[in-house]
Amino acid sequence: MFVIKDKCVRCGGCASICPVGAIELTDEGAKINKDLCIECGSCMGICPVEAIKLSEEKQNVEA
Repeated sequence: MFVIKDKCVRCGGCASICPVGAIELTDEGAKINKDLCIECGSCMGICPVEAIKLSEEKQNVEA
């Protein structure tokens, strides 16, 4: 999972729904701890601006 920082509006939904606490909000936006993330997709589903993507998609998106 990764965050497109330019799209993130820092709403906090992803951090609040993450079942393992792998997401924190920073001044630049959400940050995913890849060591904790279980890639369940909960954060993708709640993000209102689709700023969170699967790692496989990163090669096709400028972050």
